[in-house]
Amino acid sequence: MSARPLLIELFTEELPPKALKRLGDAFSAGIADGLRTRGLAGADGAVRGFCTPRRLAVRIDDVVHQAPDRSVELKGPSTKVALDAEGRPTQALLKWAEKQGATVDQLTRASDGKQECFYFRSTQRGETLAGAIDAVLTQALAKLPIPKLMEYQLADGRTSVSFVRPAHRLVVLHGADVVPAQVLGLQSDRITQGHRFQGAGELTLPDAAAYVHVLEREGRVLPDFDTRRARIEALLREQARGLDASLGDESAVAPLLDEVCALVEWPAVYVGRFEQEFLQVPQECLILTMRTNQKYFPLFDAQGRLLPSFLIVSNMEVADPRFIVDGNQRVVRPRLADARFFLEQDKKTPLADRVPRLESVVYHAKLGTQGQRVERVRAIARDIAHALSVDGWTCDRAAQLAKADLLTGMVGEFPELQGVMGTYYARHDGEPEAVALAITEHYQPRFAGDALPATPAGTVVALADKLETLAGLFGIGQQPTGDKDPFALRRHAVGVLRMLIEKQLELPLDRLVAIAFGAFSGHVPDAADALIAFFHDRLQGLLRERGATAGEVDAVISQAPTRLWLVPAQVDAVRAFSALPEAASLAAANKRIGNILRKSGAGAAADVDPALFADAAERALFERIEALAPRVGTAMQARDFTGALTVLAGARDAVDQFFDAVMVMADDARVRGNRLALLARLHAMMNQVADLSKLSNA
Repeated sequence: MSARPLLIELFTEELPPKALKRLGDAFSAGIADGLRTRGLAGADGAVRGFCTPRRLAVRIDDVVHQAPDRSVELKGPSTKVALDAEGRPTQALLKWAEKQGATVDQLTRASDGKQECFYFRSTQRGETLAGAIDAVLTQALAKLPIPKLMEYQLADGRTSVSFVRPAHRLVVLHGADVVPAQVLGLQSDRITQGHRFQGAGELTLPDAAAYVHVLEREGRVLPDFDTRRARIEALLREQARGLDASLGDESAVAPLLDEVCALVEWPAVYVGRFEQEFLQVPQECLILTMRTNQKYFPLFDAQGRLLPSFLIVSNMEVADPRFIVDGNQRVVRPRLADARFFLEQDKKTPLADRVPRLESVVYHAKLGTQGQRVERVRAIARDIAHALSVDGWTCDRAAQLAKADLLTGMVGEFPELQGVMGTYYARHDGEPEAVALAITEHYQPRFAGDALPATPAGTVVALADKLETLAGLFGIGQQPTGDKDPFALRRHAVGVLRMLIEKQLELPLDRLVAIAFGAFSGHVPDAADALIAFFHDRLQGLLRERGATAGEVDAVISQAPTRLWLVPAQVDAVRAFSALPEAASLAAANKRIGNILRKSGAGAAADVDPALFADAAERALFERIEALAPRVGTAMQARDFTGALTVLAGARDAVDQFFDAVMVMADDARVRGNRLALLARLHAMMNQVADLSKLSNA
């Protein structure tokens, strides 16, 4: 039978919105993989997944009724085991042939590349779609990334099944034919359901190809997630333009779009409004409650200021949306009023007066209270401020107040506003602006790609806060393992690295780590070496993300650099050096020199003595080193790492001639030691920027 499209739809109660897209993608991929594995669908057949709040579906083109027959070859025992000394079949061969349903005469002999073995070749009949569909469905459902299973009872009142949400219908259509299937206690048919309120109740699908058309025209459902999302975005932007407004920060719009797309099947967008007086509340509070709690899209003017209006994405398209808009406005007003209440109450107690209460808040059972943590962060911040010549009082005051807003009503209600509210309250309390800004900035960067602190004090306190977290948790053995990183230590480490590199902060890593552990006054074990290694590991990933190759990164990081603000320039220099025609030869020579020096132990002389040269090639290499060393030193002093490596390229001919003509491990101990000293000097000069041997494929 010719190939036809296959449609599978599982109709359910409302699925978790934040997981819907992942569930939909996994469902369609699981079904497609199951069919392809059995030969029922071609590798190139189009696969289109669908997901709405109440359904997971997939349509796969070119699915056949029965998979083609296939040849199967089974390997049996070797002839050494299968035949006795007279060449007769042993029991091992007879039993294996019987297991395959064959006689010895039906077996063939062939080499497997190592020895001669017996084989049984047969033709296996292809699976039918009807025979395989239950297993395909079961396996696909078992692989779904379900956040939490629900156990529910079927209509018979006795049987219970588990799924992410109760499932009510199953459609399995191959072309126009229903394929008998059963899963989650459901029998397949061709009936689905439209929009809960605005579409036809039951919809009969004539064939698999008609799925989208029937749902859209009769069911008032847009089953394709991306199509639905694009419709919502277009409607939102159209409404915003009509109000001479914008949706604000695009990084916040995108995830909210994904979430509301998972809440509606036939989207419509309406405008809601709230009283102007609520704009007296910091706009971050209002934005958060609208986006997080109500799934509304706040609107902003050209200067980025919040407007007293918002957009509602509704699952109902009606001619007169007054009741929908009024209902949503009635819901949002109490939330905005709560924010205003928390703000007014919080302002009655200065941040400084809240600091002593941090002593009663446990930070970690092994690391003490938040109050103790604040004192450690203050100590680290003071040391870093001194090293960077930043105003110490500002940094210390900001570190002292940075966690105080955790005890406010606003942050208790909206934890995402920690730091932000601290800045508003610090300004209200009359704290210096630099202190107020540092309270927000000390959390930055909060996530990958987030902005770094903009002020000197914010940078200092951000470094101190992250270093205290890293040192404390490494000290008590809470390092990340595998994919588990419950304290987000990888993110903290990358934040420190980004600040050191992007702000060109001349703070050696080993000194920073020592300062961090010093703040604990011996109350946790010093795990400086492990923490530095962790930083280097994160740095490798950071550099790879920015386009460097593994070899280029390894050449620099393998030397365990502490001046991290120089590392990107060193990696760039290694990349430029790698493109030179001399690079491969010098990298190989560097690797060879390193091996010789390691094997020789302490055999090198203290210094090179030209009087001991016995070959013109070693004198030529010495003279080349003497000529290049000052130029390399000048480039290194100017931090011109590319220039330093380019100068080194001029040593290639002398190095090649040395290894062609000179036996390093001479019988004469003095000559041997002198040659090793010459190579040691060359090795040190070559590896000032990076370990060039890491670039060698030899």
